[in-house]
Amino acid sequence: MAESSGGAVRVIRATSEHLEALARLFDGYRQFYKEAPDLDGARAFLAERLERGESVLFLALLDQNGQKIPAGLAQLYPSFSSTSMQRLWILNDLFVAPEARKYGVGRALLQAAREHAERTGAKGLELMTARDNHAAQALYESMGWQRDEVFLSYTLYFTEG
Repeated sequence: MAESSGGAVRVIRATSEHLEALARLFDGYRQFYKEAPDLDGARAFLAERLERGESVLFLALLDQNGQKIPAGLAQLYPSFSSTSMQRLWILNDLFVAPEARKYGVGRALLQAAREHAERTGAKGLELMTARDNHAAQALYESMGWQRDEVFLSYTLYFTEG
């Protein structure tokens, strides 16, 4: 099912049939954030999210010489705004394979996430990124995302990792 497409990039809503491609990309995403490689763990984590319906996964496919190459993923988690009493989506994971960068894959994934949020009547999308991920920040801002200047983010971790 096509969710968004732009030129040589096609974004689909992923299902369990896409698990192997998703797992490879997700493991690359985790390594980008300095986690140890764990393809089996990535596969199990995503399989559980899909099986339980706990997230929405999008898979970007890049057309290279007639072949559809898995190029990126986006994972959304449902949330809610208590003050506005509306649904929100957390864009928790966005990754473009290094060899697929500069082809519009990230932009296509962000557009698919936006279209999904709009279709589901959400108030909006939220995301966090590393302070030094300037390329991603520039992309987000070029697509209308606004940096939060009002709220601080705090985290309480119970396990390491």
